[in-house]
Amino acid sequence: MGAVKTKRMPRAVREQQMLDAAVETFGRRGYMAASMDEIAELAGVSKPLVYLYLNSKEDLFTACIRREAKALVAAVRTGVRTDLPADRQLWDGLLAFFAHTAEHPHAWSVLHLQARTHGEPFAAEVAAMREEIVAFVTQLIVVAAREAHRDPDLPEREVAGLAEALVGAAESLAAWANSADGTTARQAAATLMNFAWAGLGNLMNNRPWSPPEA
Repeated sequence: MGAVKTKRMPRAVREQQMLDAAVETFGRRGYMAASMDEIAELAGVSKPLVYLYLNSKEDLFTACIRREAKALVAAVRTGVRTDLPADRQLWDGLLAFFAHTAEHPHAWSVLHLQARTHGEPFAAEVAAMREEIVAFVTQLIVVAAREAHRDPDLPEREVAGLAEALVGAAESLAAWANSADGTTARQAAATLMNFAWAGLGNLMNNRPWSPPEA
């Protein structure tokens, strides 16, 4: 008595329905405050069914992180056309990133806030996603340098540092944009593009800024 009645549907579809409810609940309430009862009710299923499909709260949270990380990486990769100039590739990648995080604020909260603050293995899942995005941005910078110099001489460490800085700035700006009313994905992308490309553009054209001598 009192059990939630569910319509018969394929397991994969039902599981995605549960993950949708879990992402919204974790993103809105946080990992510790979220309850399996609330997730089950939002998904329209019984709590035992959630446990049957996804084993535990920890496993459910991990499944959410993996799904949303994969979706974010795919959005950024799909958004970039490699046949376009370097500045357009970077713009399209940033726009895809900010559009996805704006359209999925609960997912971004899970990835950027919740997963990173509740220890291993959650933080490791997000770190793997971040490494993939940094590697992708690194390649964009390498291609830009090749276009500018034909025989690029940017040190590998410098390229890696630029990619880390750009991804870190994008993460922080996405968190701010999602909490600032009226800030669109296009505005956020333009803000970071104006901040980053002036420096990157000069670097690609062999006009780097140099610190003053000690």
